[in-house]
Amino acid sequence: MDSKIKKGLGRGLSSLIGETKVEKSINKLPLSDIIPNKFQPRKNFDKENLENLTNSIKEQGVIQPIIVRKSNLDKNKYEIIAGERRWLAARQAGLHNIPVVFTEVDDLKSLEFAIIENVQRHDLNPVEEAQGYKRLIDEFSYDQEKVSRFIGKSRSYITNSLRLLNLPSQILKFIEDKKLSAGHAKILVGHENAVFIATKIIEKRLSVRQTEKFVKIYKNKKGIIKKLMDPNIRNLEDSISKRIGLNVIINHKKNNKGSIIFSYQDMEQLNKIIDVIKSHY
Repeated sequence: MDSKIKKGLGRGLSSLIGETKVEKSINKLPLSDIIPNKFQPRKNFDKENLENLTNSIKEQGVIQPIIVRKSNLDKNKYEIIAGERRWLAARQAGLHNIPVVFTEVDDLKSLEFAIIENVQRHDLNPVEEAQGYKRLIDEFSYDQEKVSRFIGKSRSYITNSLRLLNLPSQILKFIEDKKLSAGHAKILVGHENAVFIATKIIEKRLSVRQTEKFVKIYKNKKGIIKKLMDPNIRNLEDSISKRIGLNVIINHKKNNKGSIIFSYQDMEQLNKIIDVIKSHY
């Protein structure tokens, strides 16, 4: 017999699965029969928190069952819908079985569960959170307004979160490693020398407010340098940038030698540069 879960997983998650039917009874499954949620947005699990949960499970066992569904990749396995951290800690604690409740949900619901559970418990770093929102948009036809309503956060919050994904991969790694906060990173979005500035922020241990001042000074200095450039070179830079939609820097020396730098943000833009070069040479 089926019933609806209404308590125990947090207000938002409880509401989400309140319309999802699950088995009434709590069952036990071997840990080896369970696989992680393929839509799990969280890639990094805090070692200290996981160790604390492991110690608790060693003493008291797993008090709250995890939620699973039948895997559509391996019919002999069950995929976690909510509770992956408990599953990992149970494995570390040396348990062989874990309490579960079964549900039947599609891939969209599975992703929604994973995002809500992690966002509510603040388990995601800013990059993982943004990637979760982007997956809803790219794979399940959400728009930012729908993500905003679903998560319960403002539209501007979702927009700013997604903008982080435009940063270079090196900066995203800094965020994942907790060397930079989301507040620092948002200041760097769209800046062509973001990686250089990010390393300076880390070296100098700047606060978000100090970072804003640093970036402002840096831009002013760069602007002064640019004003001293040959106006013909500057106009050529602007013309090429507008033509191809990418930032271009021309380093022209007095001996008429130099270099041209094209700045790209992703593989699509890199391929665009390559295609332009190939089509003319």
